[in-house]
Amino acid sequence: MHSPVVFALLLSVNVVAAEHYFPPAGQWQQATPQSLGVNAEKLQAAVDYAIASENPAPKDQAIVQATTFGAREPYDQIIGPMSVRAGANGLIVYRGKVIAQWGNTHSVDMTHSISKTFLTTVTGLALQDGLIRSADDLVWPYAVPDAGLFATEHNRQIRWDHLLRQTSDWQGTLWGKPDWADRPEGEPKDWPNRPLHTPGSKYKYNDVRVNLLALVTTYVWRKPLPVVLNERIMQPIGASANWRWYGYDNSWIELDGQKMQSVSGGGHWGGGMFINAWDLARFGYLFLRDGQWQGQQLVSREFITQARTGSASKADYGYANWFLNPGRKALPAAPETAVTFQGAGRNIIYIDQQNDILLVARWIGNGDELNQLVAKVLAALPAQ
Repeated sequence: MHSPVVFALLLSVNVVAAEHYFPPAGQWQQATPQSLGVNAEKLQAAVDYAIASENPAPKDQAIVQATTFGAREPYDQIIGPMSVRAGANGLIVYRGKVIAQWGNTHSVDMTHSISKTFLTTVTGLALQDGLIRSADDLVWPYAVPDAGLFATEHNRQIRWDHLLRQTSDWQGTLWGKPDWADRPEGEPKDWPNRPLHTPGSKYKYNDVRVNLLALVTTYVWRKPLPVVLNERIMQPIGASANWRWYGYDNSWIELDGQKMQSVSGGGHWGGGMFINAWDLARFGYLFLRDGQWQGQQLVSREFITQARTGSASKADYGYANWFLNPGRKALPAAPETAVTFQGAGRNIIYIDQQNDILLVARWIGNGDELNQLVAKVLAALPAQ
């Protein structure tokens, strides 16, 4: 039995947890800034700033891809769906209530690399269920249907943790894209013969390897990852039925006699998660509440602890795509404990447990705009 003191502490924790508001499907309680002690004028200034700071790049994402990645990468052909985005939009949730929103928050747009956060969450569910015994397990025994992916001695050293953290240095070609063709470094003549690094020793943001994580996680689940995400996360948190998670024209596989698409972890060559701001907010709110939703622990706290822990290779990056803030270097205006999920364009989910703030900002500029927006939002909150 617990001592009276321990029992009282447990009771207080449960009471606090019970007080959290969880929005039912199709609605989200709103509150005036004043009712929560928020400075309405400063909050409006933050919203005005988000609108004024819209990314000036073309709204057509295929044009953006052609003029960014396509301008400096070989194998830049688009092989998945793209879209024309809405204007700047987003919303702010404080203490569980929506206190501000702007733009077309219902527009279902590409979210680019926030797709990675959905992907690592689904991999985390496989760890949670014991389908993957440990993140420290070697990956190749789980990929028997496609053993060629890990045929080399180098690739057979890769562990799940390496794929989750983008430190695997996997070498190969997947869906027609060689690993070296994504953000190539050095001279073009040297690209195909890049130096190899011991898996786990070097961080490299690489969408080919993220797509490998999606494929091997599909082998583990033995069903399409959007189905897993929908059943385990999106339905329980009350998300709409409007989101779609795409792969590529050539990323179809046959598994157990069923044809299914291996999804992508971003929009680099098209595809990835297409979603609206409200569903992004629900996904972010799940992690603001430590993976718990209405009394259900949907995502294990153990996984979240690992996801929000940096590696020796990159202290400010946890599991893809958990951007961390050690030393407040990435976001000086935010607490050190703040986390962001980020995608190109720029798509942002900002999670701040210290201030009980969730911010979704879509299509904001790529410079210091996010830090400035966070500063303005936090300046509107009541003094702690």
